[in-house]
Amino acid sequence: MRIAIVGGGAAGIVAAITSKRLNKDLHIDIFDANKAIGKKILASGNGRCNISNTQVSASNYIGEDTSFVEHALKVFDFKAFENFCKSIGLLLDIKETNKVYPLSNEAKSVVNLLILSVESLGINVYTSTLIKSIQKNNNTFTLKCENNEYKNYDKVLVSNGLGAAPQLQANESGIDFANSFDHSCNMTYPSLVGLQSEVDYHNRMQGVKKECLVSLYIDGQMEQEIYGDVLFTKYGVSGFAILDISQLAAQALSLYQDVKISINFFPKINRNDLANQIQNLFKALPQQKASDLLIGMLSNKIPSVLLDICKISHEAKAKDINNKQIKALSYQLNSWKLKITDTQGFKHAEVSGGGVRTAEVDNKTYESKKVKGLYFAGEVLDIVGNRGGFNLQFAWASGYAVGNAISK
Repeated sequence: MRIAIVGGGAAGIVAAITSKRLNKDLHIDIFDANKAIGKKILASGNGRCNISNTQVSASNYIGEDTSFVEHALKVFDFKAFENFCKSIGLLLDIKETNKVYPLSNEAKSVVNLLILSVESLGINVYTSTLIKSIQKNNNTFTLKCENNEYKNYDKVLVSNGLGAAPQLQANESGIDFANSFDHSCNMTYPSLVGLQSEVDYHNRMQGVKKECLVSLYIDGQMEQEIYGDVLFTKYGVSGFAILDISQLAAQALSLYQDVKISINFFPKINRNDLANQIQNLFKALPQQKASDLLIGMLSNKIPSVLLDICKISHEAKAKDINNKQIKALSYQLNSWKLKITDTQGFKHAEVSGGGVRTAEVDNKTYESKKVKGLYFAGEVLDIVGNRGGFNLQFAWASGYAVGNAISK
């Protein structure tokens, strides 16, 4: 039996290894547009590779139907993943946060061991090969690239991801393949990505970084709160809290909904107490400029912007700031609102949301419900995970599910 795997990422590689181990007679070809397989794994976790998470459930995912992931995550849970890693010689470092990294702390070791396993099993790899189309005639599939055709495949797995990180040859050809077989897809969008906002002070705030509470509002309704790092940039905001909240924000933007965020610089201090602290600060040094005193509690780039927003002169002395203005300052610091207009796009996104509708794919085998012998796994499906190893865990698990199915 001949198997073609389009996309040599986490899902495709695990599917190949799993199926070949179960059925030595399989002929398996992996096709990848890059010069080597596993390129996106190399880029994950800033090169350290946050490879998985010990606590994974459907609640860690976003998509049209997140219950779709439950079977694969149950069959290929963390224990199964750990055993798979041991089988290729990979040791793991499990953090107190439940995040999992390779013991080497290098993504390169993960990819190298996966490649060694692929080679030892006799799985063929075609690199720098961008598949342009997949066709099915009678009972076999034909794959076409720029200058060649690859024929007579009994089964095909589409696992080449979506558009996140085009610099790594990422593209949305998986959507085209799905559409050509009459599959429907949900609109794709960048996820785990910086957010753009429409204000005129970005350059003045660029580089400010602080742990804050970020609240997300979609069409006026508060949908999510995240505590963590916020980094102000020349285009808007980034940082871990923003990456986390970007998942729902980007999805809402793709649906043309109104998206706003509110940043609380002092989430552990209520608004009245914050106002009292500012007031006491101003009373203690009444002849000092308010802008200078605020540097005692804020990054030195914030006070001038804060005073502008609250319509207070930069030259105003502390003694001249009235109670109403102090309340305005504390309100702004507890609820710094930004209208989100866009994301930083696929080039800067860690993953993509949207994709092939899971209602049209079997949740146990990951075979198409429309075309016998056609499978989908990983990011190409309308499933996207939170930050923290969840996307790779779904890739491993869905690849394992396909590997079991195509081996038979």
